[in-house]
This record gives sequence, C-alpha cells and structure tokens, in this order.
Amino acid sequence: MRNSFLTVLALCTISIGISQEEVSNTNSFTLQEAIEFALKNNYSAINADRDLIDAKKQKWETIATGLPQITGDVSYQNQLKQPVSLIPAEFAGGEPGTFVPIIFGQAQSANATAVLRQQIFDGSYIVGVQATKAFLSYSQNNKEKTDLEVRKAVTEAYGNVLLAEESVLIFEKNKANLEKNLFETTKIYENGLGDEESVEQLQITLSSVDNQLKNAIRLKDITLQMLNLVMGITIETPTQLKENLDDLAQKQIEFGLLESEFNIENNVDFKLATNLNQQRYYEWKLARSRALPTLNSFINYGSSAFADDFNFLSGDQKWFDSSVLGFDLSIPLFSSGKRSAGTARAKIALEKAKTQLTEAEEQIRLQLESSKSNYVLAIEQYETAKDNLNLAERIENKNQIKYSEGLASSFELRQAQTQLYDAQQRYLQSMVEVINKKTELETIINNKS
Repeated sequence: MRNSFLTVLALCTISIGISQEEVSNTNSFTLQEAIEFALKNNYSAINADRDLIDAKKQKWETIATGLPQITGDVSYQNQLKQPVSLIPAEFAGGEPGTFVPIIFGQAQSANATAVLRQQIFDGSYIVGVQATKAFLSYSQNNKEKTDLEVRKAVTEAYGNVLLAEESVLIFEKNKANLEKNLFETTKIYENGLGDEESVEQLQITLSSVDNQLKNAIRLKDITLQMLNLVMGITIETPTQLKENLDDLAQKQIEFGLLESEFNIENNVDFKLATNLNQQRYYEWKLARSRALPTLNSFINYGSSAFADDFNFLSGDQKWFDSSVLGFDLSIPLFSSGKRSAGTARAKIALEKAKTQLTEAEEQIRLQLESSKSNYVLAIEQYETAKDNLNLAERIENKNQIKYSEGLASSFELRQAQTQLYDAQQRYLQSMVEVINKKTELETIINNKS
C-alpha cells in the first residue's frame, strides 16, 4: 500500500513538473516559436483549416449527386368517411334507369416504397465535378494566404513588443540621468552658484521624459495583449519574449534575399487570381452545358395493403407488390435566347478574369521591386540611425561635461538631450522597420524550395 502511494505521488510530481514546463514553454517564445504557435492557434488560421475541410466535404457532396440515390417512403391513410360512387341499378338486379350507391375499397391502406435513382448524363454535373477541384485549390491557397498573413502579423506584433520594452528601458535610463542632473543643479542653485532657469529647464525635460515613460509602460502592456491575440492566446496571459530587438534586427539583414530567384507561380496572390480565372472558366462551361440534354433512370419497388381495421403489423395481413423501371430524358429546345445570353455573359466574365490575371501579375512584379527597395532603405536607415545614435550620445556626453564645468548653458544641454532622445527612438524604430520590411519581401517571394 505504501509503495503504491509513493508511486502515485511520484507520478503526480512528474506530471506537475511537466505541466509547469509546458506552461513555461507556452509563455516564452522566440519569434519563430511564436509564429509556429500562431499558425496552429490563431483564430483566422483555425477557421482557414475549417474552410479547407469544408471544401473537401463540398467536393464529395458534388460528386455524390451523380451517384446512385435511394429513398424510402412509407404512408398510411385512414378514410374516415369513404367516398361513394353510383352504379346503374340493373347491375345489381334493380330497376333500369336508377342507380345504387356503392363504396369501393377498404377504409384503411398502407404503402411502403423504395426508389433507386441514377443519373446517366448531365453536362452540368460533369462541369460541377471539375469545378470542385478548382474550389479545393482556392481553399488551399486561401489557407496559405492566411498563414502568410498570420506570420506577418505575429512578426509585427513581436517587434512592437520588443520596441515597447526597449523604449521603457531607455526612458528609465534617461529619467535616472535627468534626476541626477536635476539634483546636482538644484544643490548648486541653492548654494548660490547657479541660476534658477537651469533648474527649470531640467524640470521641463524630466517631466516630458516621465510622461513618455508612463506611456511606454502602457504601450508595453497593450502590445503584449495584441501579440497574444494574434497568437490565439487570451490577452491576459503573461507572455515573455526570448529575443531582444537589436539581435533580431541583425538576423533580418540578409542581402542574399534580394538576389533570390522569383517564381511568380509561388506568389499566393497570383495563385488566387489564377483560381478566379479557373472559376470563371467553369462558369462559362456550366452555362454552355445547359443546352445539353439530361438523362436519368429510376427503379422502384413497393408494397400496398388494405384493411377495414389497422392490422397492417399482423402476419396475416396480405400485401400486394409493385415495381416500375423508367427513364427521364429532358431536352432543352427553346429558351427565347436566355441560355445564349447567359453563356455570353459567362464568356465576358471569363475574359475579364484573364485581364485581371494579367494585371495581377504586373502588380505583383511591381510590389516585388518596391518591397526590395523598401527593404534596402530600411537597412540603410538602420545603419544611419545607429551611427547617429553614437554621435548623439557623444554630443550629449560632451555637453554634460561642459555644463558641469559651467561652459555650457542649460538650454544647450537640453538641446543635446532632446537630440539624443530623438536619435534613440529613430534607432529603435529603424530596427522594427528592418524586421517588418523583410517579412513583407518574404511574403511576396514565398519561396518554398
């Protein structure tokens, strides 16, 4: 008994440990881990999977309409007041010229029938089966587009969280330095060795930085909630990021991507435009098929019983069988131009789809070149922002020294600090732009090789 208890306790301990590890892994992500998690749990991705399953079911639903269909019918009638017919009285030995009322049949009846129907030829069915393949392809491509959009959304949300976190750290550092400067300047002023304006200038700067810090803290919480939402997690769930902004931006600098081979058939928007073209083609074929005859066959088997009282479940009840074999042939002869007009409209829609496909191809190629240019610009701006930040830090440091030695005014110090703060924000934003612009380019290229 004691050994069993220890075994159960050990298993529970292991289970708790595994659960805690799973929670920890779930709440801490690299960018790639966040993307992989979102592809399984994002709300749009989940529904896109359902749409794909629905398309497969719809394909079979269409195919099944041309396969044998069996229906069964059971009916029961009880004539509460049976109809009366009149027959010449002489048939029953009566007086000629008079009529005798008579009731035919029995008051109650039951029927059971099974019907097998089989479609032999229907042009619209053939086109419909072909069209389901195109629709399934569209659903698959739509799922792929949703995945790409989820990947892009997660990348942007992940970068925004890192941006907010870095902003908080920078504002906290700037605030600490300003508080130190303000304390020292206030002491100097109180000892009669400085002017009141210097204190006031620092107070203005500190107040502004403090407000920016509070806003950055709020944005950090909001961006984390947005990331959770994109990943398919409840927004209140605590989430941690394993990467920092600078390292992630460095990883996204990949000039080889600019030289990678571009196959437009891999682009998901081109695939969807092709699907639209296929859809219009099958709509045109469907319109043409309406001029063809349709042929169906059927065979039924039934049994009927009649009685004055309800005893149809009795083994003594007699049933009478019947069966029919038949064919239905429908030939369209004249529609006053309705079919030809519908076919012409479908042909026009097909030609429009071809034009849209050509336009889509040109737009995608333009987007590719624009995206490459934006990616290069983002990298250049990142390098420039990094250099400018180093310069701004040196300028601000020199002004700090000059100010402490009385060689620079509080206005000059504040100007140098403001320049540094702007450079810091531009540097952070430039890293996010590198990450986002690379994702945009990868989305267009969508190279699966």
